[in-house]
Amino acid sequence: MNPNASLINHHSFILTGIPGIPDKNPWMAFSLGFLYTLTFLGNGTILAVIKVDQSLHEPMYYFLSILALTDVSLSMSTLPSMLSIFWFNSHEIPFDACITQMFFIHSFGLVESGVLVSMAFDRFVAIRNPLHYASILTYSIIGKIGIAVLTRAVCVVFPVPFLIKRLPFCRSNILSHSYCLHQDIMRLACASTRINSLYGLIVVIFTLGMDALIILLSYMFILKTVLGIASKTERLKALNTCFSHICAVLLFYIPFIGVTMTHRFGKHLSPVVHMLMANIYLLLPPVLNPIVYSVKTKQIRSRIIHMFQRRRNRT
Repeated sequence: MNPNASLINHHSFILTGIPGIPDKNPWMAFSLGFLYTLTFLGNGTILAVIKVDQSLHEPMYYFLSILALTDVSLSMSTLPSMLSIFWFNSHEIPFDACITQMFFIHSFGLVESGVLVSMAFDRFVAIRNPLHYASILTYSIIGKIGIAVLTRAVCVVFPVPFLIKRLPFCRSNILSHSYCLHQDIMRLACASTRINSLYGLIVVIFTLGMDALIILLSYMFILKTVLGIASKTERLKALNTCFSHICAVLLFYIPFIGVTMTHRFGKHLSPVVHMLMANIYLLLPPVLNPIVYSVKTKQIRSRIIHMFQRRRNRT
């Protein structure tokens, strides 16, 4: 398709693979399929272990289940377009399908941020008030937190498709990524995108920015509480329960900051850099989160080992 084709009627966009690599590349397709398989197997294992083991029916593991479901949903949002490019060499995506994918990607991104905030609150309550931990974070409270996180994400992202649909598109219809993002679609418009940019900035500051600040404050209070514990062993034990969550926070926010900075200030950078940052942001956390929690959380690690040993004994 001609890169300068008009898109006045918003029929479709053209997705981009990785610059410099042939799109129909069996090694790339295999690697991508392996990543998605690892994501679904890893998060599915976490969910199965928590469901089966009654000893893991605690607030911390319920929040971990929500995080695993969010990671799977985020991966499912990018899966159709990524596979269409690298497996079937199909680049075209209808405009409405692109807008729908954009909505789900940004929504689940905000959900993940909200879940990480909830998990920080969970760690704060567990360390600050261990005797009242279960009574404070009841099933009802956890359910309400989950609904609030999902509702916030949907309400915040809901105006974005309408902000995009109001724009005329008369420039190139070629996107920079293998999936649809608001920033990427917005740059193709041939009218002022000031409202879109302003709304995007407000969302970043008052949702993701506030979430990061709340997590930081939570850990400041956690650290203050831990330093007040007399026993060095107990201090290390308390901090060790936070390690996996800290890794999950870093895996989410560092790539997010990177992709935001490259979109806003890195227009002069190579397309490969933009593609790499966006792929790391969307593909890496869902793959690595279950690995981190499986390795660093003793209860989950021992349960997974026990589950595989039992299957081996049966065979």
